[in-house]
Amino acid sequence: MKKKKINILLLISVLIVSIFGIIMIYSASYIWAEYKYNDPYKFVKNQGLFFIIGTFLMLIISKIDYKIYYKYANKILITCFILLILVLIPGIGTVRNGSRSWFGIGSFGIQPSEFAKLGLIIFVSKYLTNNENSMKNIKKGVLPILFLTLLMFGIIMLQPDFGTGTILVMSIVGLMFVGGVDFKFFLKIALVGLMGVVGLILIAPYRLARILSFLNPWKDPLGSGFQIIQSLYAIGPAGLFGMGLGNSIQKHFYLPEPQTDFIFSIISEEFGFLGIIIVVFLFLSIIISGFGISKKCNTLFGKYVSFGITFQIGFQSLLNLMVVVGLIPVTGVTLPFISYGGSSLLITLCSIGLILNISKH
Repeated sequence: MKKKKINILLLISVLIVSIFGIIMIYSASYIWAEYKYNDPYKFVKNQGLFFIIGTFLMLIISKIDYKIYYKYANKILITCFILLILVLIPGIGTVRNGSRSWFGIGSFGIQPSEFAKLGLIIFVSKYLTNNENSMKNIKKGVLPILFLTLLMFGIIMLQPDFGTGTILVMSIVGLMFVGGVDFKFFLKIALVGLMGVVGLILIAPYRLARILSFLNPWKDPLGSGFQIIQSLYAIGPAGLFGMGLGNSIQKHFYLPEPQTDFIFSIISEEFGFLGIIIVVFLFLSIIISGFGISKKCNTLFGKYVSFGITFQIGFQSLLNLMVVVGLIPVTGVTLPFISYGGSSLLITLCSIGLILNISKH
């Protein structure tokens, strides 16, 4: 079968949103970086380097036949588990913002949980391909995948990183749903998940504070509700066209580390409703392209991988935007392609490279 060209719409959308992310990271962070590191370009230089490496890897991966990942799916998963365990060991993993989830390399940090999210999608895609007829059987088909997913979630929670763990679990739930698992089973999972969330809240009271701040952030405006309130102060007055690039007020030490989880607040403040529409349109282009590639792919493995990656990007983006506008509690989830985070950008671009290769088939 003659190979097609890669999906140009997906490639262009990803490059535009990533470059826009680098611009916004500089705009959101230069004041904070100047104050803390005496270098206004600190964050944008790091992100720019990861963007160059990630784009290079994305183009290379787009030329590698995606079926090779089917062959090495088991080894990829084992490697991800090893990395997740190693990062928990003091002296190997480093603590940032209260989570031991990083390998420190100089001024850079690599987060193995980002690689684990992709590794598990590849493995589950292979499993679903080989067990297509068993997915109606909960014990034989579903429980093995559920066990692996919850095991990886549990290890990530030891860091702890609830946001990343949630994205990982929901990505696999989405894959199992398209893999033919009975919908009633997901209702049972939702009930168990709700009980689990309650348990996690009881174990770590700060999570309860986050939920209470989400319901009424003005109850503790200088504590747990501070980020949400400052985010809303950024979005509210922006109007149609915003205050203009570089003119945000909230990045002047009001919104903590605005280049990360709440960068969309700065985008809203500086570009207004028009900027919001453009960013959302770019994400919709990426998601629609990814699902379209999944639908047209001529192998089950390719269908599942492209769907899983696209669903994960879409779910994470939606989660971040809902936090920023105060619809759900703060989760610590970044906005793909745009928020500051080298390992997140690197692995997301590599994931897109995988989808681009699938688009050739």
